Amino acid sequence: MAFALLAFNCLMKRICLIAGQSLYISCIYFVYMATELITFKMEQDFLSEVDETVKLSNYQNRTEFIRSALREKINELKLKQAIISLGKLKGASKVKTTDKERIKAREKVFAELDKLIK
Repeated sequence: MAFALLAFNCLMKRICLIAGQSLYISCIYFVYMATELITFKMEQDFLSEVDETVKLSNYQNRTEFIRSALREKINELKLKQAIISLGKLKGASKVKTTDKERIKAREKVFAELDKLIK
């Protein structure tokens, strides 16, 4: 795959010399930013609220705002699931632990939570 991209980049650089820089840039964007188009409906009032938020925030357009909102929601759900998983472990151990062991375990859990969230 990497070789194919490298060969494609070399080919595009040659085309770029003939057709101009903008063709090269748009092709690189297409190769590295492959996205799928989705369509959904919104009430007009809610869409107006989204547009207003986009204007007031640092988002360039609706798409960027919606992507960001979806990523935030996914991360929120992952965190909620991780907390539920931790809750199931509470009291499961019959062995008494020392404070040092608890601190070690807490550090390990938070490291694993960081991995799940990212």
